[in-house]
Amino acid sequence: MQLVDKACKILGMCHHAVLREFGEYFFEFCKRSGYDHMLRTLGGNLYEFIENLDALHSYLSLSYEEMNAPSFRVEKNEDGSMHLHYYSDRRGLCHIVPGIIGAAALDFFNIEISMEIINQTEEEERTGKKEHIVFLVTQTPVFSYKERNEFSSSPQYLADSEKRNENQLSKEDLEKAKNAIRDRGSSVCPVKKSHWKTIRGIITLGKGKLLRGFDPVYPKSLWIDTKTFCNGLPFHMVFDKELRVKQAGVSIQKIVPGLQTMGICLDHYFTIVHPEVPFTISSIQKFINSQFVFQTRREMMPESWKQRPMLELRGQMIWMESLQCMLYLCSPLLRTLHELEERQMHIADIAPHDVTRDLILLNQQRLAEMELSNQLERKKEELRILSKHLEEEKKKTEALLYAMLPQHVANQLKEGKRVEAGEFKECTILFSDVVTFTNICAQCEPIQIVLMLNSMYLQFDRLTTVHDVYKVETIGDAYMVVGGVPVPVPTHAERVANFALGMIIAAKGVQNPVSGNPIQIRVGIHTGPVLAGVVGEKMPRYCLFGDTVNIASRMESHGVPSKIHLSSSAYQCLKYKNFEITERGEIEVKGKGKMHTYFLIRNKTATENEIMGRPMKDLDSGHESVQSLQEVTQTQLEKDQTPAIAMKYIDGPTDTQNSLRRGNQAKIANLTGKTYNSRSDGSLHGNQHADGGPCPLNQRRVKPATEEPQIRNVRSNFCTLL
Repeated sequence: MQLVDKACKILGMCHHAVLREFGEYFFEFCKRSGYDHMLRTLGGNLYEFIENLDALHSYLSLSYEEMNAPSFRVEKNEDGSMHLHYYSDRRGLCHIVPGIIGAAALDFFNIEISMEIINQTEEEERTGKKEHIVFLVTQTPVFSYKERNEFSSSPQYLADSEKRNENQLSKEDLEKAKNAIRDRGSSVCPVKKSHWKTIRGIITLGKGKLLRGFDPVYPKSLWIDTKTFCNGLPFHMVFDKELRVKQAGVSIQKIVPGLQTMGICLDHYFTIVHPEVPFTISSIQKFINSQFVFQTRREMMPESWKQRPMLELRGQMIWMESLQCMLYLCSPLLRTLHELEERQMHIADIAPHDVTRDLILLNQQRLAEMELSNQLERKKEELRILSKHLEEEKKKTEALLYAMLPQHVANQLKEGKRVEAGEFKECTILFSDVVTFTNICAQCEPIQIVLMLNSMYLQFDRLTTVHDVYKVETIGDAYMVVGGVPVPVPTHAERVANFALGMIIAAKGVQNPVSGNPIQIRVGIHTGPVLAGVVGEKMPRYCLFGDTVNIASRMESHGVPSKIHLSSSAYQCLKYKNFEITERGEIEVKGKGKMHTYFLIRNKTATENEIMGRPMKDLDSGHESVQSLQEVTQTQLEKDQTPAIAMKYIDGPTDTQNSLRRGNQAKIANLTGKTYNSRSDGSLHGNQHADGGPCPLNQRRVKPATEEPQIRNVRSNFCTLL
């Protein structure tokens, strides 16, 4: 009502006009919402339409349980007008009714109506006070121009003309004509036609329509005996104004034996569930168009019914004026076979003509279909969950695959494509190994070695994420990383250098299982061109080929514990990049002769937290923030378990296609003998002997000539185990 008040102020209209307009709009809204056909079939004229509105509301209440619908009752007057009785719990909405009824009359029956309130009262009902409005409804037909022309020659018009010429017709013929041409839509029926010609004129086969305004014919006496009536309508009751039962059907007598005693009060055995009105004849007459639902009283039922659900009856009330009695034609309100069985009733208890039989069986079929639909929904939900789990497993599988191969390479292999080798003009390769690893293996249990390497490699793997370098492989204590492959970046040397500094820091947190001291590692770095590709189909691995791999391995094997050994090409890439580097000088490198090498000491500008991928601290400033290779504490190691924070570089990944050239087998053949296969099992070509030929990985390092054969066997066996 607040919304109506605001609308009235804005539009400058009264409440009555706004509510009437809303009623007209609400009728159109109901039609658009799918109730058009349902509303059109309520009745053949306005009286029948209004009379069945309560039945429609009763049906809708099954879907909208909280709906509190008004009630309508209509009475015909002798002059053709009607009295419409409107009952509602909500006050002030009565002016919506003329809008709804007027729109329905114009749309469905092509008549205009006028409605005025002639009485307005409040009546006390079971649920509280109800507003009772009485409207006077008058009807006016609406004719189009064509219809007016037709009406001028219609039977009604002709009938009026015949009155002026009654002297030309016999009284008997005129009476026949009047009875035959009552509806304005009927065909012209000349009065001198025979009986069958008259019928044919009223209903034209295939074209005409049955007249609506007909007078029913009743027999002089009722041609049905009492017994047949009570058996044919097994659920019916007749009661007078004092609610005394005068007659009842056989089935309702069977269920409620008290009804066999004629004259008992109906309200002793039943309560009114719907509509919520007092159990009096006057209240029933007010809502006579509503469907009444009765429920049996438990205390008045036989002992066998005490534990069963109470029976509900639903039907219509018919007032018999001549007898001053009310007829209640009803059926049991049952929806499923389960409800029928709960009350220990049978289909045979319901009359064959009663559609309740069909409703129960159809609803049972519908319930079976709903159960099947629910099963399909459950299966669909299970499939959705399985699909979700499958997607999660797929992501895990892809993550594992991408950890073993570069993503673009893995995607090509999944699609069944052949991965061609690509040439990288410049990249930086790093090798590292554990100092005195052979001695550690000889003095420890294999599980201790595995735990030590796992602890160290977990931290190294985390650093690959921080600096965005590609981990090629780990073999025993050897760890290989490359920068600028498979995605070329200009800062490949800086990334690998910072990664190497992080390795030295991380290694100091890993204990030697023999001595308990931090382990020491050697790191070697070299920059140069390589050829990269996937070799083999079973257990494919992304391998690097070229002399750059061999030189990087030599830098590691000829390095110094806890030092980062640089080749001259790696030094050239780093000397202007804020790194502190010291010259080692010229050394003899196996298979390569004399080489000028360097040591990488620290990063002058990056903090240790940045290099290790830890969260930055406010205190990391000034001289204290400069990277140093001091021993890390256990607390710092715990920090390494936090998510890795990528270190920022001045460049991002460049387009792979700009620098990744597709190689061919001839190029690979030209580089044979200068390759390193990342999936090595003790016989991979990672280095060369002194004569330049390929050597197995376990011969890659320079070993003391006096190494015991027993120690060499232990080392070889342990590498095989790993």
